[in-house]
Amino acid sequence: MSLPTGTVSWTGELVDEKRRQPVVETRTGFEGKVWDVVRDTVDLGPAGHAVRDYITHPGAAVVLALDDEERVLLVRQYRHPVGTFLFELPAGLRDADGEGPLDTAKRELHEETGYLAQTWHSLVDLYLSPGASAERVRIYLARGVRPHPDGRPTDLTGEEYGMPVLWAPLADLVRGVLAGELHNSSLAAGVLAAWAARWDGFASLRPADAAEE
Repeated sequence: MSLPTGTVSWTGELVDEKRRQPVVETRTGFEGKVWDVVRDTVDLGPAGHAVRDYITHPGAAVVLALDDEERVLLVRQYRHPVGTFLFELPAGLRDADGEGPLDTAKRELHEETGYLAQTWHSLVDLYLSPGASAERVRIYLARGVRPHPDGRPTDLTGEEYGMPVLWAPLADLVRGVLAGELHNSSLAAGVLAAWAARWDGFASLRPADAAEE
């Protein structure tokens, strides 16, 4: 199908390209506990300058733990900005000094659920809201899941205090995402990616330590 008049046709590779445009000026409008709100004036070349407000973010690591019965390990957590109790995959901020994303994922799996896993793969990488936030997420597929010998930590606070943990069939989660019943973005991306990857026995997945482009 031909493109409409006035549109520009892309003829390169179907791969996202990491290439930051020059920033003429940066201002921090708000400094928060975890992230700041920044205003950049960006040089877009022939298109001129554009002002962009966005949230800085350390990124996050997310775990889709899958057992031998094709069930996924979930938590249910209150998210105040949307006023909703969401079913989510175990996850955590990548804000610990010297800790790689895989180590963050393993730590969060233990802290939030009391489990550990034997086999890890990179499942999918995401920018959750690239027009508004610099947050980058890596979702890992974890298998060979078993209870951690130390159990689940008991010193959880805030929204994590008393946070329920459950196993749910992968097929039910796919149905729930497509039905508009499950809304967490990492959950949606993770379960749909896992559903697709299972058809070749997960052979196409990247190793857990795959580089982030």
